[in-house]
Amino acid sequence: MTDTLRPAQTAVEGSAVDGSPVPGVQDGPQKLKRSIGVVGGTLLTLSCVTPASTLFVVVPDLFGSLGTATALTIAIGSLLCVAVAFCYSELGTLIPSAGGEYAMVSTLAGRLAGWLVFVLSLLVVMIVPPVIAMGTADYLAPIVHLDPSLAGAAVMLLATLAGLLDLRANAWITGVFLVLEVIAAAVVAVLGFAHSERGAGSLVSLEVAGTDGQADTVTAMLIVGGLAIALFVTQGFSTAVYLSEELENPRRNVARTVLATLAISTVIILVPVVGITLGASDLTELTGGDIGAMVTAWSNSAVGTFVSLCVALAIVNAGIVMVIQNSRVLFASARDKAWPRPVNTLFSKLGRFGSPWVATLAVGIPGALLCFVDLDTLYGVTGVSVTGMYLLVAVAALLARRGAHRHTQRWRMPLWPAVPAVLIAVLAYILTQQETAYLLWTGGITAVATLYWAFYLRPRPATRWLVSIPEDARD
Repeated sequence: MTDTLRPAQTAVEGSAVDGSPVPGVQDGPQKLKRSIGVVGGTLLTLSCVTPASTLFVVVPDLFGSLGTATALTIAIGSLLCVAVAFCYSELGTLIPSAGGEYAMVSTLAGRLAGWLVFVLSLLVVMIVPPVIAMGTADYLAPIVHLDPSLAGAAVMLLATLAGLLDLRANAWITGVFLVLEVIAAAVVAVLGFAHSERGAGSLVSLEVAGTDGQADTVTAMLIVGGLAIALFVTQGFSTAVYLSEELENPRRNVARTVLATLAISTVIILVPVVGITLGASDLTELTGGDIGAMVTAWSNSAVGTFVSLCVALAIVNAGIVMVIQNSRVLFASARDKAWPRPVNTLFSKLGRFGSPWVATLAVGIPGALLCFVDLDTLYGVTGVSVTGMYLLVAVAALLARRGAHRHTQRWRMPLWPAVPAVLIAVLAYILTQQETAYLLWTGGITAVATLYWAFYLRPRPATRWLVSIPEDARD
């Protein structure tokens, strides 16, 4: 078991950890092209956070369970995400790899820990896009009525096709969509504040409409339970780490992109949530969470239709960026020999535009199929997976300044090691407050992955699961 406890040694594909050639493995790793700066990376990362589609698709469920406490819960989640962003920024500049969390955790906390965080990140990247995509039908309703699952599957397939293009082109495509997305969120915020029905004190009144129409109190335990979804609301800021191999000057730009994206996305999401909370006509309407209907009531059907179409475009935008991100995770796992040789060869193939086209198809097509799975289950498993993933990243951040990494150039978080230590304790407690069914689903998948590690990856330390860092990022 000693190899599960020591940090993974980085390896270039085609050589073992001791530098000797690996039989049957191609010389030198496939490399992604550095083609985007902070602006392009921020556009792509913001689009992955997809603030407007998150506001319109995910937040209504929080209104349904937390009522007037929704804004407070998202604010607490955003504060926790500042600590998470510090961890990502330091680790992402220390180990800039398309593998994201798993490359960072493997290098600092050991191969098994890295494998487990990879499994959790894979769950997140496979589930989040269809969760968002299924909201498309609701916001196309002013024009055409569609089945949510079919509409979501269509969005996923469209996003997959777009994900095969050049990354720079996608940065500008998603940038245009992002402008419309921000406009929609701004319209909702302005209308909500302009039609305020209650004062700012309602934001801490902690009330939700019960089944009998009367106000029920939102308990502290409900807020803690909702934090897993609140963390999911701004989760996409970690995309900057996945793009670190394609960012120019990653030692500097990864941290800038992570922190800027978190700040911007929090404002875009939280301000409209406050406006909606103040502007809903009564507690029952707020708990119902039908934001489109509220916008129409505050203005007229034309404005409501405009906002709905902007949200539909935002969802398509989110799908494109998430497929781009997720394909990079699979690409990196193949380059790092996580699978049998034929699978590694397929996932590491790059197309004419420089994108990992097989990996793109491998995340897009299953994503379309997941649109036919129960939505509540997808939400629950995602919340548990995100929390667990952040927990392991925080553990890696706690170990980031020891041994050979102590003096390595990187962005350094303030208040280390207090920030990752406190974050570990808080995230562990949040996990204990999640529904048993979702913990069992996530735990079962993780257990199967652990068996794969034990019987396939662990016995092959010289040829499998060789976490690599691009040569131009080691300086």
